[in-house]
Amino acid sequence: MDLDALDHERYMTRALDLAREAADRGDEPFGSLLVRDGEVVMEERNAVNTADDLRRHPELTLAKRAASEFTREECRETVMYTSTEPCAMCSGGIYIAKLAGVVYSVSAEHAAEVAGNDLVVPSAEIFDRGSADVRTVGPVLPDEGERVHRDCWG
Repeated sequence: MDLDALDHERYMTRALDLAREAADRGDEPFGSLLVRDGEVVMEERNAVNTADDLRRHPELTLAKRAASEFTREECRETVMYTSTEPCAMCSGGIYIAKLAGVVYSVSAEHAAEVAGNDLVVPSAEIFDRGSADVRTVGPVLPDEGERVHRDCWG
């Protein structure tokens, strides 16, 4: 799977739209999608507040769905596009699902600065600890991604 051949900006634009939709309905501004063979196969918005469930990060939800709905080979051919670099919880789910890669707009560190958080564990630290080969690419469209966060937490 050639991660570098994908149209990162096209898919990231959609992830940022999903993040805006989540914020507009009262959730935190995070959105993610899964791409395989150049097609969007799943999308999710953050639903922590609306579902009253702290696990409802879009990245974790998609990793869980991928692991249960796709074959192991399909997971290895699937890339997640996400508005923000995944947190440690979500990175663990992505690692377990064995997705091929993660493309993000805003780094976890920068998003934490904007939101006023201090718990930051870059996803690569999680991915690098095991044998799964999860590549990370980012930032992609960082100014647009930061704008989504500033509009919510500004």
